[in-house]
Amino acid sequence: MKALIFEKQGTENLRVADVEKPAPKEGEILIKVAMAGVNPIDNMIINAIPGIKPMPHIAGAEFAGTVEAVGPSVKSAKQGDRVAVFNRYFDGTCDMCSKGMEMLCRNGYITGVMNNGGFAEYISVNERNAVKLPDETSWEMAASLPVAALTSYHAINRAGLNKGETAVILGASGNTGRFALQFAKEQGAKVIAVSRKQSMADFGADYTVSSENAIEKIKEITKGKMADFVLNSLGEKFWNESFLMMGSNSRLATFGTLTGPQVSLDLSGVYSKHATIMGSTGGSMREFKELVSKSPSYKLKVWKKFRLEDGQAAIRALSSSDRDGRVMLQIS
Repeated sequence: MKALIFEKQGTENLRVADVEKPAPKEGEILIKVAMAGVNPIDNMIINAIPGIKPMPHIAGAEFAGTVEAVGPSVKSAKQGDRVAVFNRYFDGTCDMCSKGMEMLCRNGYITGVMNNGGFAEYISVNERNAVKLPDETSWEMAASLPVAALTSYHAINRAGLNKGETAVILGASGNTGRFALQFAKEQGAKVIAVSRKQSMADFGADYTVSSENAIEKIKEITKGKMADFVLNSLGEKFWNESFLMMGSNSRLATFGTLTGPQVSLDLSGVYSKHATIMGSTGGSMREFKELVSKSPSYKLKVWKKFRLEDGQAAIRALSSSDRDGRVMLQIS
């Protein structure tokens, strides 16, 4: 089969090669990959995260496809099923898994980091990671559910966003941002998108403000109360601003370090606002199944699609200043 591989980290080292097609083992299914999402996780796998295994390596944390074959004892999937794939290996037996927090499995890892990922024509996964897709769900949407959608979905759920609250989404036009807008609106919140782009109303934003005057505009919109919930997926550069956007008894969730991981924190501001600051990562298997079932109702914007042969260009496109929507790899 063909796969996008690297033997040494660096985008310039990506190349398409013929590699051995995997065979599904006990409890596994073989998926013919139709579409893969390209996101910052893949960029880090290819360029930054140390200790990537195996080598040569296939990245690709987010993908969907059709069941090609099933291994022994598989009962929940059959050949021809269209499936989305929960992208974290989990053992199902540790204390975190027992609490329904598979994304924190003591023995878990993200697909494409400590094993080969979905930037290939075929991949074998555990049958429990595959969820059958509604007929109406596109491949582009299916390949956006495991990371872009689930990450925001879990953060919104973790924050306990309520009807009538004001939610501010930074990075609203990014991979996770457009989904976060939809999920916040789904919870009945008044949604403020922080973005340079003006199309955010199509994804659920009641207001769109630029980062340059966001604090002033949020104060105006909320009549001085500020936000009940702020989602900062961008990290360091916007940390101080995101904290200033918070009102009394508010929550701030973070899951990204795109602009850096190091921040300073004014503790007096935390306790005087009675604020909650929470980290969030991935999402649970239960949440993933919910997302898959509801996926036909969500919107997605795709900017560019690339073939495997154009893998280097796809990774570089992530950081393009012109990017407006998802970057995808069309595999088949």
